[in-house]
Amino acid sequence: MTKTYEVELKFRIEDPASIESLLRNRGATADDVVTHVDRYFNHPSRDFRETDEALRIRSVGNTNCVTYKGAVIGTAAKTRHEIEVGFDEGSQATDQLRQMLGLLGFRFVREVRKLRRTLRLVQSGQSFEVSLDEVPELGQSFLEIELLAEEGERTQAESAIWHLARSLGLEVAESRSYLNLLIERDDGTRQAD
Repeated sequence: MTKTYEVELKFRIEDPASIESLLRNRGATADDVVTHVDRYFNHPSRDFRETDEALRIRSVGNTNCVTYKGAVIGTAAKTRHEIEVGFDEGSQATDQLRQMLGLLGFRFVREVRKLRRTLRLVQSGQSFEVSLDEVPELGQSFLEIELLAEEGERTQAESAIWHLARSLGLEVAESRSYLNLLIERDDGTRQAD
């Protein structure tokens, strides 16, 4: 079975509207803004913060999925194996899965909420997924550019993402996840108390 990898770069941005306009002018199509509620868990016998893995329950409206993200294997871009499985709709289903994970020894880490507008752009034969994210707790806007790639295509995917990013005036990628940014912010707030 061939592994598919998620190759992505994330950037802090100041003006999401102008970036969206640039992308639409290049033919990107946009979805409506949706709220993502991600609940992250840590493994009972290994620290995902150390292994750079992730296990989350994501809710978008009534739709739910559970996602495992393998350790990052990329250099500049965040490249990792990802498995995502949908499950029953609604908050009762997420509550039951949270309870099951807890009974299995998984520890709840933190919830991350973001507002996301996803744009799809086909350019140079590549199908990019570009997300404009507002993370209210961070008071910051971000742009994520993602491609899915097979094992032998990871380097080309990273190159294509960098090319698109630079064409939008983006040069400095943010390597930390929203979860890590929030945990660092929380830790800094606790230390300042």
